Amino acid sequence: MRKRYYIAVLMVLGLGLSVAWGQNGASPQEPGATPDSSQPQQPVPAYGPDNNPAPPVSENPPISGLDTPNLVPHAAPLSYLQPGAHATEAIDSNIANGLGGSSARSVSTAEGTLKLQRLWRNYDLSLDYLGGVGYYNARGVGLRQVEELALDQRVTWKRGQLAIRDSFSYQPEGTFGSSYGSGGSLGGGTVFFGGSSLGSLGQVPRILNVTLVDVTETLTPKSSITLTGAYAFAHFLENDPATGNSFIGNGEVSGEVGYDRLLGPHDQGALIYGYQGFNFSTGVTLHTHIIQVMWGHRISGRMDFRIGAGPQFVETNHLLTPVGPTQVINSTCVVANSQRGLEVACPENNLRISAAGRASLLYRFPKVNLDLSYEHFTTSGSGLFAGAESDIAVLSANRALGRKWELHTDLGYSRNSRLLPSLCATGKNCSGVSANVYEYGFAGASVNRRLGRNFRTFIRYQFNDLFFDSSFCPTSSPCNRTSKRQVGTIGLDWIPRPIRLD
Repeated sequence: MRKRYYIAVLMVLGLGLSVAWGQNGASPQEPGATPDSSQPQQPVPAYGPDNNPAPPVSENPPISGLDTPNLVPHAAPLSYLQPGAHATEAIDSNIANGLGGSSARSVSTAEGTLKLQRLWRNYDLSLDYLGGVGYYNARGVGLRQVEELALDQRVTWKRGQLAIRDSFSYQPEGTFGSSYGSGGSLGGGTVFFGGSSLGSLGQVPRILNVTLVDVTETLTPKSSITLTGAYAFAHFLENDPATGNSFIGNGEVSGEVGYDRLLGPHDQGALIYGYQGFNFSTGVTLHTHIIQVMWGHRISGRMDFRIGAGPQFVETNHLLTPVGPTQVINSTCVVANSQRGLEVACPENNLRISAAGRASLLYRFPKVNLDLSYEHFTTSGSGLFAGAESDIAVLSANRALGRKWELHTDLGYSRNSRLLPSLCATGKNCSGVSANVYEYGFAGASVNRRLGRNFRTFIRYQFNDLFFDSSFCPTSSPCNRTSKRQVGTIGLDWIPRPIRLD
């Protein structure tokens, strides 16, 4: 069933790519599109104090970088401060987010937001903050704190820019398909740089943070180079109350260098090298190296399509942590007495060669904005594994329904395969979980309606599904290895007019 679901997601992705591809080029320009797609894009010019204040890097950025072109018509650049307040009431069919489900309970949230954008001649600063509380009406959960902060600082010069980005979140559960979402927006391709949670089990508070520094430099009118460095970490503050398992914290250092070249008025090519270094709380270390060739096709104001693929080299160096009483055999190996009997754990170093890839499509129809993406990379394992090979597919769409109504839908799926073996055979008081594969999917839709200038109300439904393979059960006896969750939410947003700072 889940394989069919996964194939369906990829079919939707491929169908969306083919439909969008078939509609670009010579078709008439839609009302409001900017600019005319029949006009060829010009090479990126040099810029700075003697040129215009809006850097062309943001208009047609290199495909190897983090920035993506904005398909929505640009508003006048302003420095402003904008507060906001949000309240929701939800019914959750599995409020503890546990295996096997639970009875329905209510969840109430109250949050405040503050957005700051400050523009100078060559410096741009953007800050987004969200803070509040959520009350889970269930024993053992109760009041939970929510904090998110996103920073984006940019410095531009004649031929390039430096960007410093940070996204911090303190959440009671994971962010992939959750009701809270992730903190801020760091641009495309952030799964490779960490800071993502591709699945969640239990109500366990966690701190996620990713910091990125990236530089874009124009070498010639047709070529540019990008450099990105990042540090991300995940820290879990509690054990899973249902199983007693501790989730696996991690720190990740990553970097990427890319060379981009214009191949035509609408096409770019890029060659990328990337590195990831993982350090897990269990003592495991993991290193990956990727080489990718990318191609991008862009039509200003309408479409951005990118695809890349190449080899991935995964190097592991770890000592498996046994469960139960241990006996030292020699200076390196140990014996563990688990439910499967005596098992030996020894340090292991190996090199594994696989593939890594990504594809994304942003497409703007007259009334619909479509965002499709697929990525295949090594990830941290989201606290459940010490490293995983992950497939991530996401589809989201927005459509205006008149002047006051808007429809939003999203669909996501991740499949995560353990990279390193586990001796966690009891299923209790372990680090992570004992399964070899877990799958996590979500589907949701919301309808928003404006109430005057400053208020908006919405209603939303979402379905989440977490599934572990048969290796999760330590014995042949059946056990719960699926968590299904349905959440219906109503809410009210207060978003007043921005306060200009100019």
